[in-house]
Order: sequence, then structure tokens, then C-alpha cells
Amino acid sequence: MAQDLPPGTIIIADWHLCEESKDFFNRILQKKKRRQFGLLESPMMAPHVAVETVQYKVFLSGKSGVGKTCLAARLAGLSTPSMHYETTGIETIVLYWPVKLRENGRVLFFRLQLWDCGENALRRFDHLLPSCKEQVDAVLFLFSFTDRTSFDDLPNQIARWSGPSDQLVKMVVGTKFDLFMHSDVTQREVQQFQETRGLPVLRTGGEVSDGLGDVAPFLNCLAERLWHQDCMAATLPSGPTHYREGALI
Repeated sequence: MAQDLPPGTIIIADWHLCEESKDFFNRILQKKKRRQFGLLESPMMAPHVAVETVQYKVFLSGKSGVGKTCLAARLAGLSTPSMHYETTGIETIVLYWPVKLRENGRVLFFRLQLWDCGENALRRFDHLLPSCKEQVDAVLFLFSFTDRTSFDDLPNQIARWSGPSDQLVKMVVGTKFDLFMHSDVTQREVQQFQETRGLPVLRTGGEVSDGLGDVAPFLNCLAERLWHQDCMAATLPSGPTHYREGALI
């Protein structure tokens, strides 16, 4: 995935602030807070409004304690754990995020299934990693700004998901960015890593409000790269590497 995809190239980045988007975003809210969706649930639009849903599987990779579970909860609008605990197996969270394509004004609902698996569990049980890799579309590689070893471990994390024919969207996420006074990783090092690896580096941290603005830049960036990857795959002779059925909801 190309790093130089400026935000807003494919989708309208600030669409969540527009009046016309309210009806769509209200479908993922409940009492002004993000609604939690089960595996078989989806937003319900008015009968005359047909919105296509595109589905993606996103895996969160990183050392224990970097904040994978907290990031998944943050993106889904759920309460983040007050204390750290090691994820003992595979945990999944489903979230929906509407976007509007810049080229044709088409509105899409992105259904993102976030997969989180404890690092120790991956080492102990050989069957977990193949399950996580199966039909995966994107990988978020996490490190903590307060844990130098997690940053140094990024090449190992990336190598685990690299292959000659992989078509994955890959992004790096630095957590606990708000704790800059205790940072073990400099911005210069992050910039050098980004330029060397050709991967975008996003930063998260701090308190989360009930609004959409906290997660909009992150989810828009992820959605934009997933859609761009699909559009690129559709131009190949074999077509997209993973077909998603569009659903009208």
C-alpha cells in the first residue's frame, strides 16, 4: 500500500461534520454514543435509502501491553479497560463507519471486524495465527511511545505478515502518544521508520470523548486505504484478491 495517499484523496475527510451525513452517522449511534453491533447486526436505514456495505477483516498486531485491546475499544466507541490484562485468545469487535466517495458522491458503510489476539497466546497455540491471517484485509502494527522494545520489535511484527503475494493494507500505530514526557521513541525515529518502510504511522492517546471527531481521522484513513487497495486489485486480470458481497441495508 502506497504511503503517499494524502487524506481526503478518495473519500471526503470531514464528511462527518456535514449536515447531510447526520442521518447515516445517527445509525451507528445510540443515545448519542456509539452503538455496539453484534456479528449479525447492521445499521438500519430508511427503506428508500440503499447503502452498500463493504466488509473487511483487520488484525491488530503488537507486543503485549502496547494497547491493542484499548485501540479496538477506542475505534468502536466502547469503554477502554481501566487495567491492563493479557488477551487470552482471540477477541473480535465489529464496527460500522459511513464514508462518502469524493469521485461520485457514493455513500458506503464500512463494516470493520477488528481481531485482537494476545501475543503470548500466539506463541503458545500454533493454530491461532493461521486463523487470524485467514481472509485478512489489513494489519495494524502497534507500538507504544512509552515502550522502546515495542518500537524495535516492529520489523519482526511486519515480517510475520509479509509475503511475495500479499495484498494487505499495512499501517503502523503509535499508542500512548499523549505521554510525551515519558516517551522512549523520538519523532525523528518515527519519521525515519516511516520513510524507510513506506508505511503510514498514526498516533493515538489521551482521553476519548463521546463524539466522532476523535476517531474520524483514523477510521477515514483506514477506510480510504482499504477502498484504494480494492480498486487497485480490481484492475488486475484476476480481479480483486478477495471478493466482498455488497449488501443493501
